[in-house]
Amino acid sequence: MADRRLQVFHVVARHLSFTRAAEALFMTQPAVTFQIRQLEEQYNTRLFERRHGSISLTPAGELVLSYAERILALSDELDTRLAEMTGEMRGPLVLGASTTIAEFMLPRVLGEFNALYPQVRARLIVANSESIAARVAEHSLDLGLIEAPEKVPGLTSEDCGEDELVVICAPDYPLAALRQVGPRALVDYEYVSREPGSGTREITDAYFRANRVAVDDLKTQMELGSPEALKRVVATGLGFAIVARAVVDKEIQLGALVAIPLKPPLKRSLYLVQPEDRFRSRLVTTFIQFARQKLKEITT
Repeated sequence: MADRRLQVFHVVARHLSFTRAAEALFMTQPAVTFQIRQLEEQYNTRLFERRHGSISLTPAGELVLSYAERILALSDELDTRLAEMTGEMRGPLVLGASTTIAEFMLPRVLGEFNALYPQVRARLIVANSESIAARVAEHSLDLGLIEAPEKVPGLTSEDCGEDELVVICAPDYPLAALRQVGPRALVDYEYVSREPGSGTREITDAYFRANRVAVDDLKTQMELGSPEALKRVVATGLGFAIVARAVVDKEIQLGALVAIPLKPPLKRSLYLVQPEDRFRSRLVTTFIQFARQKLKEITT
């Protein structure tokens, strides 16, 4: 239902690249450029600054983007409401998830949900918890699954599962011989951490502080943006990391990594966040109920 030019503009604005937008839209780059030029002619203003092979939004472009997100969200909502009137479960479902949940938990959830409702078009955006919460608040995502409680005004959150975090290291690293380890003992070993903004980072920092360990006292070697990167670096013997147990099941079985429980245990809830002022369709409600049940099965 939404204007095609507005849809194209939205993708270009998100990627800040005509080339990547063309790939995402399965269009040629000249066709994307033509749609943007038509929109700029309609509003009689430039929406993008083009220089040195890169583009950025103009103030007018920022304004159009804020309205485009709302218009496109309403268009999707209209499709969903009409489908509900006919008794069908179909339409777009735009989800966001933090890296750990997206890589190690959601594939099973989305696969089984699609098997039940093949007319639903799910799209998954992956980022850290902070970014996902912000995008849900701005209504560019229907809902988000993150590892830390939201702190953004206008969002509601609900607990949808719990997982345990453990210390991981290479089999020949000094920590590997321990049956469990306390937070104070970890100060003596090299630490590989998640990046700021990550839900895992927020939880682990709070855990150390609660056990009277200053985060600055840790021998942090590097900060990495994904669980996969953490596992690869730790497997070289550089140090230890703290990750969700579900993240390392495969590597533990293969003997590539060792998992050591923390004492006291470190557990966290997984949260589902959504705008508090947004209409909740039957599709979104059904997915929330399904995801809550499946995530609890996975984490237990």
